[in-house]
Amino acid sequence: MMENSQVERRLLVCQNRTCRKQGSAKVLAAFESSEVSNIQVEKSGCLGQCGNGPMVLILPEEVWYSRVFPQQISTILEENFLGRITVK
Repeated sequence: MMENSQVERRLLVCQNRTCRKQGSAKVLAAFESSEVSNIQVEKSGCLGQCGNGPMVLILPEEVWYSRVFPQQISTILEENFLGRITVK
């Protein structure tokens, strides 16, 4: 695990009740299994977008993704971390 001083960006995956019912645990697991340098993947509480989940938020840029499925993880990583990823 990286120290906070080494983490450039954070990727939050909502794990609140509505998002979990919509499959956010699988989305979180897919992000956690990807190897991305300088990003901290974290589960979060409610991101205030109930009904649009599973929700993903990339910080500090504040890039939002709604209705995320595990199959979309590679695309999201490529869009936001191009040149810095190795996806298993």
